[in-house]
Amino acid sequence: MITDLYTLFIQPFADFSFMQRALWGCLVLSASATPVGVFLTLRKMSLTGDAMSHAILPGAAIGFLISGVSVTAMTIGGVIAGCIVAILAGVVARHSNAEEDSSLAAFYLLSLASGVLIISAKGSNIDLLHVLFGSTLALNNDALILLTSIATISLLTLAVLYRPLVMECVDPAFFKTVSKLSAVAHYGFLLLVVLNLVAGFHALGTLMAVGLMILPAAVARFWTAKLGGMLLIAFVTSVISGYLGLFLSFHVSLATSPAIVLVMGCIYIVSLLFGRHGGLLFKNSSAY
Repeated sequence: MITDLYTLFIQPFADFSFMQRALWGCLVLSASATPVGVFLTLRKMSLTGDAMSHAILPGAAIGFLISGVSVTAMTIGGVIAGCIVAILAGVVARHSNAEEDSSLAAFYLLSLASGVLIISAKGSNIDLLHVLFGSTLALNNDALILLTSIATISLLTLAVLYRPLVMECVDPAFFKTVSKLSAVAHYGFLLLVVLNLVAGFHALGTLMAVGLMILPAAVARFWTAKLGGMLLIAFVTSVISGYLGLFLSFHVSLATSPAIVLVMGCIYIVSLLFGRHGGLLFKNSSAY
């Protein structure tokens, strides 16, 4: 029985290097993207993450067409495109009657359409699927180095901006009046969102990367009201989902990126029903 369990759950990751690289990529992304996702949800900016995931597409598409599957070119293009959209949305919101969320929605729709158009005009349907849905099982050493580097930068930056970000979550208007770090925290945080979405893009694709950022954070909110607990639960949820998604992909031949996100979705539904902080069944039983 022990041999059967080893063969089923461990042997794929022990025997195949591509599974090891994919698992390492998921672990690194979990450590980096899920804390950013927790702060996004606490600041009620979940849809901002979705918008930014689409905003990086035209830059990544241009890098892809210029250099092929080049980690460096696609990363530089994605970061530049994401930063441009974030800055444009902020400028439009500050100097017009448009709200920042509506500005982001407008620019991300333009970015998504531009990216798909660029790839469709110059590439193939396979190229489009690669960019939109990623290739988790095809992560190479360059991609893993990039993911690890972005995770290191992201965690160090979060450690520096931790207190300002907490204040932004609690009372952004008050924080803006008493500290000059409000703008630094806001735009620094948006840069972290872009960097982590670019990292997630290499593994999961643009359409799935935001799921790794938002769904674990949404799960964590159903189980605890403490920030430290949310960060831990979100990380564990992401790691478990990454492992189970790879497990299903290997044994059942499912597409890896959707499998990982769907596992997260199942955990979210369970949390929605049974979570101690706002879960539907727990909330209804408490009412009686």
